[in-house]
Amino acid sequence: MRTTLDLDQDVLLAAKEIAARSKRTAGKVISEVFRRGLHASEAPASTARRTRANVAAGFEVMAAGKRVVTAQLVSKLRDETETR
Repeated sequence: MRTTLDLDQDVLLAAKEIAARSKRTAGKVISEVFRRGLHASEAPASTARRTRANVAAGFEVMAAGKRVVTAQLVSKLRDETETR
C-alpha cells in the first residue's frame, strides 16, 4: 500500500541501510520494525520490567523479601559459611 509518511532523517537512512544489506525495500523494513514494536508492546508489563532489570545490571534481580540485607548480615553469613 502506498502512503506518505514524514520520517526523521536518521530513521529513513537506517531503514535504507538495512534494506540495502538485506535486499529488501525500505518500506518492507519499516513495516517489519513497526510490527515488532507493536508485538513487543503487547508483552505483559511485569515481564518487560523483569527483563530490563535483569539486563541493566548484568545480574539476576530478585524480588524484594521481608528481610533487609545489610553489610552486617552479609558479614555474619560469610562468617557462618567460613566456619562450616
